[in-house]
Amino acid sequence: MRSDESQTNRKSAAEASELLPSPAERGGQAQLNVLVVDDDPDVRQALTDFLQRDGHCANTVENAAQAIETLRGGSYHVCITDLMMPGQTGLELLTQIRNIDDDVAVIILTGFPTLDTAAESIRHGVSAYLKKPFCIIEFRAALERIAKKKGLVLRREDQLHQTIGRIVRELRKERQLTLKQMSRRTGLSVSLLSQIERAESSASVSSLFKIATALDVRIPELFGDF
Repeated sequence: MRSDESQTNRKSAAEASELLPSPAERGGQAQLNVLVVDDDPDVRQALTDFLQRDGHCANTVENAAQAIETLRGGSYHVCITDLMMPGQTGLELLTQIRNIDDDVAVIILTGFPTLDTAAESIRHGVSAYLKKPFCIIEFRAALERIAKKKGLVLRREDQLHQTIGRIVRELRKERQLTLKQMSRRTGLSVSLLSQIERAESSASVSSLFKIATALDVRIPELFGDF
């Protein structure tokens, strides 16, 4: 039964992710660092595929002890944990997480939801309590609520800077140009070009003209779908 459940989760995640536009495609949500805790490798893989497809960074462990060690040594926005696991349960893990880091958002997954475990999860401040096989729409909604609460929703202007930076970097690499070579072509400093590609600095119209000329494209092409 466990194997069937894992396959169902993986299939539903893959199919729905292909059909529904991701936050990255819609624009507006920054990348989340997510820790997935589940003793089933198929479920871990399904969640990892889904999260990475949506532009998030995912790391996985198979039990609560590994989760605590990983959370202590890393910086995570979200912990997604199975409720029923060998050794410590998801609720026991949740209690420990709250003791070491109150800011980590927690999403509980369970194939056996009950009023008692739902109430206990809410009492410990979980961000979502979801049934397996998980619904992609509900899962994305939970992640978007978390991102908004943590101030990780991008402004439209920030999205534009990221788009320009990504396109400039992709075009530069397609042409096998280094930042130093781009600097010679444009007369802009390597530091400024790097900042533009990383969306750490907004490019002036003059800078965009020089970059577009160096890459042999029209300026509007640097704006993508904006």
